[in-house]
Amino acid sequence: MNTTTTCHTTRNTRMMPLAGILAVAALSLCALSGCAPQSAPADTAGAPAADAVTIDDAWVKSADEGMSAAFGTLVNTGDADVTVIAVTSAASSMLELHETVENESGEMVMREIEGGFVIPAGGELALEPGADHIMLMDLAAPLRAGDEVTFMLTFSDESTSDFTAPVKDYSGANENYESGDDHEGMGH
Repeated sequence: MNTTTTCHTTRNTRMMPLAGILAVAALSLCALSGCAPQSAPADTAGAPAADAVTIDDAWVKSADEGMSAAFGTLVNTGDADVTVIAVTSAASSMLELHETVENESGEMVMREIEGGFVIPAGGELALEPGADHIMLMDLAAPLRAGDEVTFMLTFSDESTSDFTAPVKDYSGANENYESGDDHEGMGH
């Protein structure tokens, strides 16, 4: 019986250092291989909407007077939808977020979009001739090809973001305004 106890004690004595060595080895291997606890993905839900939005390929249509429009692709890198509710620029005293839609007569007309532009989480919204765009009315000065125009977007959370776009010559995008608007029949 003593032998068994001695044997058992001997086994435990030998296993303790081996278990300790294995534990240290496992922890070292884990640290080297990056198996540390994973952190949760960044939560952008609390961040200002402006931090998640960029604009690619922005440009403005040249115009001598009256009206023009700005285009590009709004990109939302965040994990929540973002809404642009307003835009301002020194280039125009009146700017609107516009959509182009078919009216009852089947004509394509421009109108201010209610609620603003929604940019889906992790997605983009194209601003292009004949579709959604930023409308500049009552231009402060002629917009000539090669000029640059700076805009400030305001988001639904009241955060803001600026972008600058070059002015380009473009002869398209001559849609009409929806009936009843003060600027009916004016193309851009």
